Amino acid sequence: MAKNKNTSKTLVQTPFGTLYLAKKDVIHFKKTVMELQRRTDSLTRKDIGDWRMAWQMAINVDNPNRQRLYDIYRDVEVDLHLSGCIQQREGFVLSRSFKLVNEKGDKDEEAAGYFNAAWFKQLMKFALDANYWGHSLIELGELTTNANDRLSYDGVRLIPRKHVIPEHGRVITQLGDDWHSGIEYHRPPFIDWLIEVGQPDNLGLYLKAATQTIPKKNALAFWDTFAEIFGMPMRIARTTTRDEKELSKMEKMMAEMGTEGWGIFQQGTEIEVVESAKRDSFNVYDKRIDRANSELSKLIIGQTMTIEDGSSLSQSETHLEVFRNLVEEDCATLRSMVNDQLIPRMIRHGFPLQGIIFDWDFSEDYTPEQQVAYEQLILNNYEVDPSYFEEKYGMPVGERRNPTSPDPSEGGDGKKKMSRNSPLPSEGLGEAPASFFD
Repeated sequence: MAKNKNTSKTLVQTPFGTLYLAKKDVIHFKKTVMELQRRTDSLTRKDIGDWRMAWQMAINVDNPNRQRLYDIYRDVEVDLHLSGCIQQREGFVLSRSFKLVNEKGDKDEEAAGYFNAAWFKQLMKFALDANYWGHSLIELGELTTNANDRLSYDGVRLIPRKHVIPEHGRVITQLGDDWHSGIEYHRPPFIDWLIEVGQPDNLGLYLKAATQTIPKKNALAFWDTFAEIFGMPMRIARTTTRDEKELSKMEKMMAEMGTEGWGIFQQGTEIEVVESAKRDSFNVYDKRIDRANSELSKLIIGQTMTIEDGSSLSQSETHLEVFRNLVEEDCATLRSMVNDQLIPRMIRHGFPLQGIIFDWDFSEDYTPEQQVAYEQLILNNYEVDPSYFEEKYGMPVGERRNPTSPDPSEGGDGKKKMSRNSPLPSEGLGEAPASFFD
């Protein structure tokens, strides 16, 4: 990078050649990949043949192209049952409390303040979407300050997936360009502003979901056609007239009757209403749609009972355990992304986060009943700093009351007291939950 004396602009070497940029443009160029020339996604009807062809194009070794596959994914994404499953899975992750701890393992509220922002929630949402699309390339926004004068980002944005070739770590400016002509985003200055989530060759869960959403959509369309043909009784008018005007008049009247139950016809005209005998055919479509929904539930949340009706408590507990494992995997992925990619980039951008580690805070996710049980358990066996309750509940706390007892090892009720090193009792309290799901 060098100054051009004649134009007072800065010379920047890029994969596309030499550019002369003003100072403000250089700063922007360092943080962004490029302005991509986007096209409207194709919303034409897809079938299994299109899906198979798009899959083949996406796994092409020499020139991988996901554009047609992403058109199918956009179609898959609007399925209502699938959307509900994804919202349930992502909702449990995004609602979980997190903490920032320092090198001593203590919570750092000052550091946590940098992450309690809308941009961080959106970043996690884009990162979780990589489960379904296969890959997400996320760009951090411009540096700014928030209302509390804290350093922050003005947002994050997702680099359009059709322009990203993750197999080769490139971004192309125009759809259809060869990946060799794209920008390599794994090197500075682009890598300093980009977060990559997902494996380069991963095509996401939508690839499998399409095998159910495509036939499901067809079944719904066929069901609508069936209802149109057989849902309403057929009306047949019989007449002996040969008069074209009368026939035309009767035809118009039959067409315009609609929900009206009357008509004026000449003498000798018979009106017959024929009910459909195909009263059970809807099961063909309804059962296929139910099967597609259950298959989608198994794919996204690992089971069916947490989003559909269950039959027994023991079965629902088993299904909940499967769902919990998937959520824990998502949480582990986000934790690695924040610690391995986000925090190092934030430090380079001037955030005071040296030695800070991101983790999930399970203590904040206990129910009130669980919290009371744990506090009582600790109070009965350990000395607790009164400031804990003063800060948490906002009430003044004096010295702890100790009942007198002739035997130091016994309490006032004659029961044996536990020492500081005694194991915590579990009888009557149940096991400590591994997370807020319990």
